[in-house]
Amino acid sequence: MYTLFLKEGSVEILTTQIQLARKGIASSEAIQVAKDEDFPLDKLLKLIASGRVVITRNVKRENVRPLGIGEGLRTKINANIGSSADFCDIDYELRKAKIAVEYGADTIMDLSTGGDIDAIRRKVIKNINVPLGTVPIYQAAIEAGKRKGAIVDMDEDDMFKAIEKHAEDGVDFMTVHVGVTKKTVDLLVKRKRIIPMVSRGGTFHAAWIIHNGQENPLYSNFDYLLELARKYDFTLSLGDGLRPGCIHDASDELQMQELLTISELVERAREGGVQVIVEGPGHIPIHQVGANVRIQKALCKGAPFYVLGPLVTDLAPGYDHITGAIGGAIAAMEGADFLCYVTPAEHLGLPNEDDVKLGVIASKIAAHAGDIAKLGEKASYRDDEMARARIAIDWEKQYELSLDPRRAQLYHERVKAKEPKSCTMCGQFCAMKIISEALNNPNIEKMKC
Repeated sequence: MYTLFLKEGSVEILTTQIQLARKGIASSEAIQVAKDEDFPLDKLLKLIASGRVVITRNVKRENVRPLGIGEGLRTKINANIGSSADFCDIDYELRKAKIAVEYGADTIMDLSTGGDIDAIRRKVIKNINVPLGTVPIYQAAIEAGKRKGAIVDMDEDDMFKAIEKHAEDGVDFMTVHVGVTKKTVDLLVKRKRIIPMVSRGGTFHAAWIIHNGQENPLYSNFDYLLELARKYDFTLSLGDGLRPGCIHDASDELQMQELLTISELVERAREGGVQVIVEGPGHIPIHQVGANVRIQKALCKGAPFYVLGPLVTDLAPGYDHITGAIGGAIAAMEGADFLCYVTPAEHLGLPNEDDVKLGVIASKIAAHAGDIAKLGEKASYRDDEMARARIAIDWEKQYELSLDPRRAQLYHERVKAKEPKSCTMCGQFCAMKIISEALNNPNIEKMKC
């Protein structure tokens, strides 16, 4: 919290990053982000003030490094963890979170729906130093179902109490499905999709609206939601409850209607001094990915865009980390700011530790590939270093520069090459070695015309 004393003698209390930036005040978090991103601080403040960059950090968190997400910054990636009703082990979820951070996840989302949800969230918050996101409607719905008999019997107090509890614990960003309204649910009934909905939180809201015949409380009481976000300075992640669950349903009227509603709420959030990001579609054919990013950026006036994948085909169960990385690379190139990883277990079951690692690495590749196009030399300098290490046949440097050094070393050393410094692919016919020797040969001058 920052207290600003005005000339007239009145006092203005500034509690959020966006409020501070609009006064030209550089918070310690903004200074850290500018340093981490090698980004001009004055330009960063303007982007935060406009809502085109957010800094994800709840004022209650002490052990987290502030993270910038948005225009001009490195594309960030998120890794989901979380228990289910079928399998719950707090220590196991914590191990997955730590593995995700170790391999480069910028944020973690706890999507737990089984066991002691509060205990899992608090343990993750205590033991990781990257921003944490949650979807509070999961806990509100599950606990209401246990107490009252059904998910649809929860009330708006259940919803908002869950949000405030997560905020009080220090959650840095929260998915809220404010675009699932009576209007969009009516449209859902009329427009026949192959898969009506795949968003768990969005489905909870849709079922509640249908059962109760009332408006989504998070939409009708959006001002109160803003009040809570302002108090703790957590970032609102406006969830895509009607995202397509298969490529047949991609970019349809339902998806776009929800995005139009969200675009209006982005403006209200910014006016209310609240940081906001927008969540994007899941299953999108490859030729529609760029258009989806551009539409979101236009409608939401540059708000940071957070996409799941996107997955560009429905035919790769067991390999959807690859499917998602293909879509993610294109989305990042086109301007998406935040990629939610997809693991090989997507659509099949709860991911294990190895699935988490593979999902993070795939998303890191996608984000970096997009950044090479988006940020140029600021992103590609490591690729240049890798190229120099390869031509020098410096294996240790190649390991060091790799996104997964241990895996790179394992592949190179699993069978010993006969030729010194070579690998078992080329051996004595190594192109790097042959051309280097040829170019360094003193007789090379004779070859010049």
